[in-house]
Amino acid sequence: MAWTGSLAQLPGIVTARAYRREWLRPDITAGLVLTALLIPAGMGYAEAAGLPAYAGLYATIVPLLAYAVVGPSKILVLGPDSSLAPLIAAAVLPLAVTDDPESALALAGILGVLMGLILLVGGFLHLGFVTELLSKPIRLGYLNAIALIVVVGQLPKLLGFDVDASGLIGEIGGIGKAVFGGDIDPVAAAVGLGSLAVIVAFRIWIPRIPGVLVAVVGAMILSAALGLTDDIGMVGALPSGLPLPSFGGVDWGDVGQLVGPAAGIALIAFADTGVLSRTFAARRGEDVNGSTEMKAVGVANIAGGLFGGFPISASGSRTPVAEQSGARTQLACVVGAVAVLVFVLVAPGVTAYLPDATLGAVVIVAATALVDVDGMVRMWRMSSVEFGLAVAAFLGVALVGVLQGILVAIGLSFVAVVAQAWQPYRTELVRTADRPGFHDVERHPGGDRIPGLVLVRFDAPLFFANGEIFDEYVRSVVAEAPTPVEWVVVAAEPITGLDTTAVDELVDLDTYLEGKGIHLAFAEMKGPIKDRLILFGVGDRFDATHFYPTIESAVEAFRDRAGSAGDPAED
Repeated sequence: MAWTGSLAQLPGIVTARAYRREWLRPDITAGLVLTALLIPAGMGYAEAAGLPAYAGLYATIVPLLAYAVVGPSKILVLGPDSSLAPLIAAAVLPLAVTDDPESALALAGILGVLMGLILLVGGFLHLGFVTELLSKPIRLGYLNAIALIVVVGQLPKLLGFDVDASGLIGEIGGIGKAVFGGDIDPVAAAVGLGSLAVIVAFRIWIPRIPGVLVAVVGAMILSAALGLTDDIGMVGALPSGLPLPSFGGVDWGDVGQLVGPAAGIALIAFADTGVLSRTFAARRGEDVNGSTEMKAVGVANIAGGLFGGFPISASGSRTPVAEQSGARTQLACVVGAVAVLVFVLVAPGVTAYLPDATLGAVVIVAATALVDVDGMVRMWRMSSVEFGLAVAAFLGVALVGVLQGILVAIGLSFVAVVAQAWQPYRTELVRTADRPGFHDVERHPGGDRIPGLVLVRFDAPLFFANGEIFDEYVRSVVAEAPTPVEWVVVAAEPITGLDTTAVDELVDLDTYLEGKGIHLAFAEMKGPIKDRLILFGVGDRFDATHFYPTIESAVEAFRDRAGSAGDPAED
């Protein structure tokens, strides 16, 4: 049967039709490896959100299956997330019936549906452009910060103790206090560090065999054989049952109160997902449309909310596991989702033998894949400004929060762009004997000026912040010219924008030069910029005699000033 219509254009269908046989084994392997992380992570984040642990499984299974069909990213893993858990709890628990987990779960499902609808509408309105604001320095700083946060958060689990602290600095202080205070559990630490060693060893010496799977299965067998379930922390047995729609006890008043929190959580979830999606796509040489991603995450949240789940986003710890395990397509996530479902239905007690310390080792190794110290060093060597943005994103995400850190870095990016346009590069142009055309006098100080003519270039759009700077620069070059100036020609190709304030500055400059008997002309100015001059009412002042298609034609017109005024530019 030939696929027709819009269904055939869904990313999952497109991938399935082009699926290659050699992808099957790594996808299945990655999915099975991913399962070892999906189950405990989902349960843990559900409890952190004040919901029944099994809700985390529903919020894992259903969104993964939905995203596999509509999601544009080949390996992005969606599911419950630590950054959303406290927000979900704050939105749902005040409205829930006391001591009734089903009431809280129903409200969380509504919250997920509302969040999904907001993202879906945003995607159709093409609001996914917000991911375009996430430049390479921001992504670089973000991923390094996420890696640090994840590693620090998993160290207590790896070493067998708990830390009652919030924030990265507080957690680091708590870990240090626990380590020096002798709180390390020797058995848990041995299991955790042993699991870590196994994973790393297989990655280095036997990369074809997934070390994560070996470590997880080995730790479970060891725990069962040695009876460690009562000695160290275990993930625990899975609850049984299928995810089914249930919104009992929720009224429209509750729905109205959840709209605001849903919008806020949607913003945080998509900011996080957008960074991960673009970053992992770039690492694979692929491209992801932000609006398509927004719609896909919306659909996944709606599906999860309808079937016993709660708001989810992309996972900064599980996605690297999929990547490092060799995932090629979303089939890996489908395998993981189906495996979780099988565990729920068939073997819910197996994970009772999975040590928390082994899980911590798995997450730590996955997080280290996000670390890119070499990238930070290269950024520092290439651009101090962009390195500063990367550091700002790193510090913001690490110390303040994921969303806040990203927003701070985006704001600083805008500041850097405005600063660059405010004080752009500008120069006088001269002729050289060894090459045609006109060139930067700063690079060619021995170049020749044409007597009576000043050629200048201003490498930025003209707007309110730099219009006066442009005016003053031209006046200074005229004042310092070695011979009396008759013409000023602006090489205007880099001028890609013009606002009303800058137009006023152009009129003032033209008036000033006219008073000194100097003609102002523009070479290579783009048609849309000329249109703006007409729109702003100065088309008569700057008529065709002010514009030339090339610098050479403007120079010829200057040399022939006793005759024709030159060839006016054609749009």
